[in-house]
Amino acid sequence: MITRRRFLRGSLGGLGVAAATGLYTWRVEPHWLELVQRRLPVANLPPDLRGCRLVQLSDLHIGPQVDESYLRRSFQRVADLAPEFVVYTGDLTTYEADILARVRRMCQHLPLGRFGTFGVLGNHDYGPGWADLAVAERIADLVAGAGVRVLRNEWAEARGLHLVGLDDLWARQFDPAAGFRALPPDAAALALSHNPDSVDLGGWQSYRGWILAGHTHGGQCKPPFLPAPLLSVRNRRYTAGEFALSGDRRLYINRGLGHTFPVRFNVRPEITVFHLDRV
Repeated sequence: MITRRRFLRGSLGGLGVAAATGLYTWRVEPHWLELVQRRLPVANLPPDLRGCRLVQLSDLHIGPQVDESYLRRSFQRVADLAPEFVVYTGDLTTYEADILARVRRMCQHLPLGRFGTFGVLGNHDYGPGWADLAVAERIADLVAGAGVRVLRNEWAEARGLHLVGLDDLWARQFDPAAGFRALPPDAAALALSHNPDSVDLGGWQSYRGWILAGHTHGGQCKPPFLPAPLLSVRNRRYTAGEFALSGDRRLYINRGLGHTFPVRFNVRPEITVFHLDRV
């Protein structure tokens, strides 16, 4: 028989568990960074780049929702690795009225690669409605001044590694035809595209290799053994991690460093440390 005392004890215990879980999802996991170590095989990789490290950061969301001291600590962890390459795969910011001042302040802490640092923009970098080209230009200029080469449907080469950067899908700036134009067919190449839905569109036919993306945050909150209920993609299989694609391509989705709302559960923030290798 359930007595009033037992009922109250069980209710208080349930409330305590709920409060602890809420505190964990709000104050602990959003800042419990994981450095994911992975091998990244690249066709035709120059021999002297074998074993070099390429660090991917995504979805920093510099802005009012993400603690700046957490971002600075995370940046320092990357800087301490002294990686050869660093890439940023979009959503550097979350738009607000004084976002440019925040970006200017944080740019001095952005970690850079010894051989090269590259990035692409995400939908949030285009301001309200993902449509403010002037905001995107200012953000791109600020991070470029800090040493990040922002690729907007174009490619660049560093030490024999070619980085193809494609502009954002939701901002209607995605143009793979321009991005891959004149890329040597035997180039050691990696592609950067913020939104993983872009890999299901046309324009990739000439490319064989890895595509590094972000955007999903891994869903941010994921019940154990169940799929993430909230994903900002059409293709619901694009959550986080590695995916095989058609045309001898592979996709890697980074879970993101920051967030647009300050909770995570079962989806820790991620910085990916790739170790380059030859196929």
